[in-house]
Amino acid sequence: MLIALTQQLAGGKALTDEQVSGAVGELTGERETAEVKADFLTALARKGETTEEIAAFARALRAMSIAPPLDAETRARTIIDVCGTGGDRLNTFNISTTVALVMASAGVSVAKHGNRAVTSQAGSADALEALGIKIDLTPERAAASLRDHHFAFFFAPNYHPAFKQIAPARRLCGERGQRTIFNFLGPLLNPARPQAQLVGVPRRELCAPIAAVLQSLGVRRGMVVCGSVVEGGKRRYLDEFSTLGNNYFVGFPEDMTSPSSHGIPFQPATLADLAGGDRQANAEIVRRVLHGEERGPKRDAILLNSAAAMIVAEKCLSFAAGWDMAAELIDSGRAGIKLRELIAAA
Repeated sequence: MLIALTQQLAGGKALTDEQVSGAVGELTGERETAEVKADFLTALARKGETTEEIAAFARALRAMSIAPPLDAETRARTIIDVCGTGGDRLNTFNISTTVALVMASAGVSVAKHGNRAVTSQAGSADALEALGIKIDLTPERAAASLRDHHFAFFFAPNYHPAFKQIAPARRLCGERGQRTIFNFLGPLLNPARPQAQLVGVPRRELCAPIAAVLQSLGVRRGMVVCGSVVEGGKRRYLDEFSTLGNNYFVGFPEDMTSPSSHGIPFQPATLADLAGGDRQANAEIVRRVLHGEERGPKRDAILLNSAAAMIVAEKCLSFAAGWDMAAELIDSGRAGIKLRELIAAA
């Protein structure tokens, strides 16, 4: 089947939902070789994935995931995920992970879906583990943590066992320098099914299609963003809101107040000011930000992205208000207390 579908894609013809379902079955099965799977993923990427194809892949893969047993009280809350797709290759520190912890300190239930590093030195799982927060909770314990502490990390390999059969093909594509649809499926596959999501993407043209996919998957409020920075005459893109340049985003529902960063006093900064390092270095950055010890551009990046998350979570209506809320959570010590609470619960 995959060989036939690869030929179809090479001819520029999109896949139907039924064909995507069959392809996912083959990708997650043991019958086809890694080479055949990699050729299929390459052909799909070269054709360009349609919104319908991305949504169909997400639905098929979500159906194969392990769902945590969230109780009715937890499910009745607004649950949010703050997650970048990765892939911008700019090696910034763990911005979305830090924002997730700020949001939890505000009493927002955060279901953080993530993995170890793929295109950076330290992924969300690496940074949280280095901080002392447990990342490999069982589904039952993760559900309890979300209920009791307003935060749980859903470590992707524990919830998507079928991905083991796709990993060799993804590695092969990586060796070829070829991105695949899996480069931006991660935020779409959160097993907790959050009703609200702030998603960062590394290419501005992905904002609209990923927002449309989120809506088709039942996300009630969402914002998909791509930030930018110009250095040395070259424009580069971040999978976060940027304090260094223009931002491009698509939010829904349509009546969501359009956020504006006007009036927010960003400190002068360069991309190097947002650089991360290995897991220990990134964990220390997260700790310093949450304890109010970091007062420079890294803090600004957290406050800006936290402001966006506050809007998505319906905690405020403007960037300025969200910025002030996030600053108060840090400066009052609540963010640091939440970090210590989660470490103690590990």
